[in-house]
Amino acid sequence: MKRVLLVAFHYPPTRGSSGIQRTLRFAKYLSAFGWEPVVLTANRAAYPRTESEVAETAPDVPVSRALALDAKRHLSIGKWYPARLARPDRWKSWWLGAVPVGLAMIRRYAPQAIWSTYPIATAHSIASTLHRLTKLPWVADFRDPMAQDGYPRDAMLWASYKAVEEDAVAHAARLVFTTPGAQALYRDRYSSTPAERFSVIENGYDEESFPAAGAAVRSPLNAGKVTLLHSGIVYPSERDPSRLIDALKLLQSRRILDETNFRIRFRAPAHGELLRSLGSKADVAPLLEILPSVSYQAAIDEMLRADALLLLQAANCNQQIPAKLYEYLRCRRPILPLTDPAGDTAHTLRNAGCERIAKLDDAGGIASLLTDFIRSPHRDAFNLPLEHVVAGHSRRSRTGELAALLDSVTL
Repeated sequence: MKRVLLVAFHYPPTRGSSGIQRTLRFAKYLSAFGWEPVVLTANRAAYPRTESEVAETAPDVPVSRALALDAKRHLSIGKWYPARLARPDRWKSWWLGAVPVGLAMIRRYAPQAIWSTYPIATAHSIASTLHRLTKLPWVADFRDPMAQDGYPRDAMLWASYKAVEEDAVAHAARLVFTTPGAQALYRDRYSSTPAERFSVIENGYDEESFPAAGAAVRSPLNAGKVTLLHSGIVYPSERDPSRLIDALKLLQSRRILDETNFRIRFRAPAHGELLRSLGSKADVAPLLEILPSVSYQAAIDEMLRADALLLLQAANCNQQIPAKLYEYLRCRRPILPLTDPAGDTAHTLRNAGCERIAKLDDAGGIASLLTDFIRSPHRDAFNLPLEHVVAGHSRRSRTGELAALLDSVTL
C-alpha cells in the first residue's frame, strides 16, 4: 500500500473549525482506496480550544505533532506582538519544528507523496520545504482562494499570502480547490500553468456521523415555535446578518412572526455581540438565540431537529461553498439559503433541488422567503434537498477522488 504524508494544522483534538473534518475524513478513508495516511500536525497547546470526543476518530493513523506557538496567545506582551510573527498566519513558528519532524516521518514511513491544506497557510510552507528537500510530489489543497481582491486587507499579509500561493503554483504537482469557481479563478490568475494541474475536490459529509444522530430526532428545538438554525460562524462581511435582522423587523411589524412563535438559533456564531447589537437596535432581540459551541455530534443532532437550516453567504464569497452546507444537505431538512444566486453555493443548492434562494443583502427578498416558509402548508418539504443528489456528497466519495489524484502524481 502506498503512503501519503498529510500536513494539516486542524486535526483532533482541536475544536471549533469545520476544516478539521476534511483532513480527518481523508485520514479515515484513504486506506480503503490504497493509500495509508500519516499525519503531521501541531502540538495540542497550539489550539485555543480542544475536545477529547473526536481525538480517536482515526485511531490507526500515525500522528506526529510539532511545536506551534500562537503569536497572539504565546508570544504577545500584553495584547501586542510583532506583526511579522503572524505572516502568513499566527502559527508561523510551526514551520521551525514541523520541517525536522516531517523529515523524520518521511525517513520512517517512506511516503510516496505529500499533501497539505489551507486555511493555515504555514502548512503549505512546511510541505513546500519538505518537497524541495525530498523531491516527493506535493499536492496543495487550497480549499478557498488565498490572496483575493481586497482580502486580506493588510497589504503585507496579502503579500505573504500571495507568496505562499505562488510558491505552490511553482512547485506543487496539483492545486486542489473545493469549488469550480475557485478553480476557474486560479486557472485565470496563473494562465501559463497547465490547466490539468488545477483540480476540484469538494467538501462533503461523513455518513457515519448521522445514524446515531438520527435516533435522537424526536422533538423540535423549540416546541410551538418555528426555529431556524444557523450552525457556525457569522462573519461581519462574508455572512453579514444585517439585512436578515431587517427582515425580521419587517415581519414582526406585519405580525407574521413574534417571540411567541418564532426563533432563529445561532450556534457558535463567534460574533455574538454583533448579533445582539443588531437585534437590540431593531427590537427583535427576543427572536434570537445565541448559543456557545457544542461537540460535533451534538451539532449534527441539533441540525436534524431544526425546522429549517439557515445559510448565510455574501456575494464576495461566490467562489466558495461553506463546508457546513454538505452537512445541511445530508440532514435533509428544509434549507433557507441567503446567498447570491450567481455563486457556487447557489449552484450546488439548485443542483440538489433547493430552488428558493434570497440574496443576503436583500431584506425584502429574505422577508418573502421566510414568509413563504412560515406559511407553507408543507413546511417539512419546503426547499428540501433531493436524496439521490445528497448521496454523491459523502466524504468517503471525496476521499476516492483524492486517492485517484494521488495515484496520478505518483505514476
